[in-house]
Amino acid sequence: MRSPFRRRQARRPPFSPIPLLLAVTSLAAAPAAAITFKPVPPANLDLSHLGRVAIAGDFSGVSLFQFEGQSERPFSTNGSESLLARMPNGVFAPIVSTDATIQTMCSFTRRDGTQAGVVIGGNFTSLEGMQSTAIALFNPNTTTITPLPGLSGQVNALLCDQETNTVYVGGSFVGANSTNAIAWVGTDGWTNLPFAGFNGPVTSITKSTNGNVIFGGSFTGLGNASAPSTPDGQIINLSTATITSGSSSTTQGFSDPKNIVCKTSGTDGAGNAWLLRDGSAGFWQASFDYGFQPTKLRLYNTHQGGRGTKTWRFTALPINGIMNFTYIDPATGRNASCTSECPLSSDSAVKFQDFHFVNVIGMNGFRVDISAFYGSGGGLDGIELFGDDIFSYAINDFNEPTCAGLQFPSTATRTGPWVVSPSRQSTSEYLTAQLSAPITDKSASIVFTPDIRETGHYSVNLYTPGCIQDNTCGSRGQVLLTGQMTADPTKSQPIDRELFQTNNFDKYDQIYFGTIDASSGSFRPRITMTPVPGQSLTNMTFVAQRIGFTLINSTGGLNGLYEYTPGTVVVNATDFTKSAFNRLGASFSAGSAVNALATSGDVTYVAGNFTSQSVRNIVAMNGNDATTKSLSGGLNGEVDSLFSNGTNLFVGGSFTATQENSVQGLNNVAIYNTERNAWLPLGAGVNGKVLRVVGLTMNITGSTPEVVVSVNGEFSELMAFGGNPAVSTNGFGIWVPSQGNWLHNLELPVESINGILSTSIIGRPGDLSLYAGSLSSSTLGARGVATLGNTLGRLPVNFQAPSNSSTPGSLTKRADALSEGNLQGVVTGVFDTNGGRNITILGGHFAARAVDGSTINNLLLLDGSKNNEISGLGSQIDANSTFTALAVSGNTLFAGGNVTGTVAGDKAAGLIMYDLASRSLGTQPPILSGADSTVSSIAPRPNSADVYVGGSFKSAGSLDCPGVCRFNSDNSQWNQVGQDFNGAVNTMLWVNANTLVVGGRLNINGTVSTFLAKYDAGSQSWDTYPGSSQLPGPVKVLTAGTSDSSELWVSGTRPNGAVYLMRSNAGNWIEAAQGLEAGTDIRGLQVFSLTESHDSTPTVGADEALLLTGSIVLRDFGSASAALFDGTDYRPYVLTSNTGNAPGSIARIFTERSDFFTSSGGKMPLVFVVLIGLGISLALMLLIVLAGLFLDRLRKKREGYVPAPTSMYDRGNGIQRIPPHELLESLSKGRAGAPHV
Repeated sequence: MRSPFRRRQARRPPFSPIPLLLAVTSLAAAPAAAITFKPVPPANLDLSHLGRVAIAGDFSGVSLFQFEGQSERPFSTNGSESLLARMPNGVFAPIVSTDATIQTMCSFTRRDGTQAGVVIGGNFTSLEGMQSTAIALFNPNTTTITPLPGLSGQVNALLCDQETNTVYVGGSFVGANSTNAIAWVGTDGWTNLPFAGFNGPVTSITKSTNGNVIFGGSFTGLGNASAPSTPDGQIINLSTATITSGSSSTTQGFSDPKNIVCKTSGTDGAGNAWLLRDGSAGFWQASFDYGFQPTKLRLYNTHQGGRGTKTWRFTALPINGIMNFTYIDPATGRNASCTSECPLSSDSAVKFQDFHFVNVIGMNGFRVDISAFYGSGGGLDGIELFGDDIFSYAINDFNEPTCAGLQFPSTATRTGPWVVSPSRQSTSEYLTAQLSAPITDKSASIVFTPDIRETGHYSVNLYTPGCIQDNTCGSRGQVLLTGQMTADPTKSQPIDRELFQTNNFDKYDQIYFGTIDASSGSFRPRITMTPVPGQSLTNMTFVAQRIGFTLINSTGGLNGLYEYTPGTVVVNATDFTKSAFNRLGASFSAGSAVNALATSGDVTYVAGNFTSQSVRNIVAMNGNDATTKSLSGGLNGEVDSLFSNGTNLFVGGSFTATQENSVQGLNNVAIYNTERNAWLPLGAGVNGKVLRVVGLTMNITGSTPEVVVSVNGEFSELMAFGGNPAVSTNGFGIWVPSQGNWLHNLELPVESINGILSTSIIGRPGDLSLYAGSLSSSTLGARGVATLGNTLGRLPVNFQAPSNSSTPGSLTKRADALSEGNLQGVVTGVFDTNGGRNITILGGHFAARAVDGSTINNLLLLDGSKNNEISGLGSQIDANSTFTALAVSGNTLFAGGNVTGTVAGDKAAGLIMYDLASRSLGTQPPILSGADSTVSSIAPRPNSADVYVGGSFKSAGSLDCPGVCRFNSDNSQWNQVGQDFNGAVNTMLWVNANTLVVGGRLNINGTVSTFLAKYDAGSQSWDTYPGSSQLPGPVKVLTAGTSDSSELWVSGTRPNGAVYLMRSNAGNWIEAAQGLEAGTDIRGLQVFSLTESHDSTPTVGADEALLLTGSIVLRDFGSASAALFDGTDYRPYVLTSNTGNAPGSIARIFTERSDFFTSSGGKMPLVFVVLIGLGISLALMLLIVLAGLFLDRLRKKREGYVPAPTSMYDRGNGIQRIPPHELLESLSKGRAGAPHV
């Protein structure tokens, strides 16, 4: 068990900063290793032969996997945040993780110009798993983290001031001898400010143009924690401690050391006194399951038989420290002190003696050693221990003892399955409840009731044990704290706080700051803690330890604002009114709070929850002449956050208009233009409270980044304005000042960002910018579809939320679930270039906005030849339809899925036809019915008017046609596909003009069950696909493995639900290498050629890769929406994100052309083999003929042949007449040699 943190500031030992300063100083000399992101090897897909390429799926953002550290992880919703930086592709990457929120950051440059690093403050207890409470230093050059120990609590505000070489720190914390405000001096470490902090939390710090530091918060004076007016009032419970002793008497009734617990009468006798053996020293020891800090020890000496304790010492455990005391000597009445031999009077008239601890030390046990005695031996009649700390423990054994007879002792009452957990590294044991979904506020509860003995101003803190020690970080959740602190509800704000319990190490959170009434017969302050209802946890670990109540002392005279002049040694409360800022705060009504400060030029803007005669919630103060400006009287609601950028001050909070009502429609977020002195709206604002406005940079329309503003809060909609519709959101939006619009409304190729952005440090162009929060982001914001080439691109389509929106990211369902309407996004697509057309056709379950403002549902045509005109099917097809398969045959688009509607008075179901030439639906095929009445695949037969349709249906019109049916475009009729076939078809592929391969859960020829079958269109017969009995489950998707489709890739699910991936090879099936984890859902397969080769494997050629789409869970990586397989390893290729903080998915990649096999990796079709062989044969024959002619000519030359004469002169002179019989005679004779002329 860890000793409790010592909280009496006046008695704290000095904190030595020397070791820490050596570590911090070393940062400046550390070798440079700035934040870098390691690129991953390129994918090398050869897309050059495919024409246009597009990605279809259910996503709102998409990225290529280009750098290590990219992932599809959604942003954290358990209260933890990270320090973030931008990758070169625009994606936010966590570089330091925490277990809670980062509230503030500043870059600290020392007076000598050296960079100390970035100071990070928040309510975290660890950074990258390293214990670091509330504040730490991050070095961007080395990415090292240096904790700055010494504070306990939460840091809300930081000001890094190079001029004074100081970091000013504000929040709700204790540290050194200060409360809520302290300074870190560049060479000295933690340094108390001369005013020792404030009596309330600090929320913001800024530097005025006059060089002074302005603190803002919820305080009414300087000061820190104080002792109660009646000190030592809390009784430490000895009755539940483990009591032991040494050298106890053997006399019956006097040997038990527990005799003296809860005995305050001072009466001797058996059962009332504890005695040592005669003539022997000894000890009395108590051990506890919790830590405490005693301030007073009360001892009752025994007088049994003339005995008694004469001298003793007190040892604190487990530190084994002998404690110092002050006391009043009963003989002289004077103050005295003692250490190792403290005296105890033998005067029977002295009932007890009180000994006050000089140093208040945390302990979880103690031992009283008796070294000298009166009479025959020592002993005691009673012992009590007291403290100042007011706690209400969840475990009642740690609360004040019932035997003390207190009127209003501290207690706790609980409901639910609570069990006691050991303290481990915490200060005490605590309660744990394991809850199962659904989590409600009735699942478990605990009510803390403290012993408040005087009315006053208190800080109330909830102490939560860390989750690492009990290995429950994955199941911790949120808790709700409620309570009323005063008898008159109008005199205090009720407690209503939600907090996360996901802290790695012990922490405390301030849950209330204000007046608490003393306990009475008619009122007792109580705090109830329950789980936050509706949490998405399957199992929740709910912990409860203690709540502390600290009385706050104050100088008074302040009201949320304080101006401090650096270098001031002594602060006098009488000087408060000399400051214009202090006077401004004093003009606010009681109970006011300053939430945010910002300085721009000569003006400091003060914002929060306050009113005065002339301003409300926001006001400006000129630091040079101390004049104020009312800013149109302020705003009509609380302001929570400010961000200043140039002449624009961005303001967020809970307001709708200026106080003078001169500007309306501000709706929780607004701009104050400091140049025009005018309020401006951000669109029409948002529909809920804004908690944070934070700056960041983005490339919006050019290569130079510009500053945009993120807005975080408790809202669900960016409100409609101008021609822009309302945008649903989960409390996050980005305003683009240069465009005067929300990023969500701009059809620009920019990043997709979602989550929580708490604070930022925006660097100058070329400098590093750092952010803090919990974000998911993608390189490109694009909903449902994106183009793929050298970079990712958008299609000019404005997708909206679907008309019957269901769970995002649910593209994992197949045909048997289409009727449930679970598919979302773009499921399939086609590029239609027939007849000179240039139409991109998209199908799925979505809604898109046309140029005229109308809505297009579920099937969309984007006509590139008509300036990207967008059109749909109109109202004849039901809006809740889902299209899962598309195919174009001639001028007809065949679109199938879970489709219903009425066209020209006739019912349409399963499949519709659309005339692309006339742009009309026209006459529809007879409906598909039976089973789910859905279509999963459409496969036009090559060089034919037949279109094959597969899915989950029993008939087409009146034709019995289960699973697969053929529609002939020429006669517009359905036809059966062979005989004795039925089943649920998932996928189909023509491997040649006559053979159709079908995958699913199938039954052929009446008796044969299979997962993969083939159909011969010539003989109209079915057969199992070779080796299909080796497949472990229904085939969900298939693709050609070679250019002639003689080998296939298939994927499906095993009986246990696990995915499989296999390739055929001469009738055998080869299982792909392991690497796909549970949760994988493969929606598409496609072999791609590569521009660079890899090692060849039996399943994937050296110049090929297999692309998997869907939701692919990879070992040692996690989820990817597309992954590449090279025969050995899987690697992420495309990552997506989605609205609602859900992961995205990719249904498929579709291309303009299907020339996927551009290398020699696949087998060549037989016709080409024959032609090439014939060509080679002819070439060889020609070579043989030419060679023969050449050799014959050479022979003749060697034998004396000369060229025949060519002139008529030569011919006439050289010819001798030969009789015909001699000429013919020579034919019958052999040739004896060369002729002689």
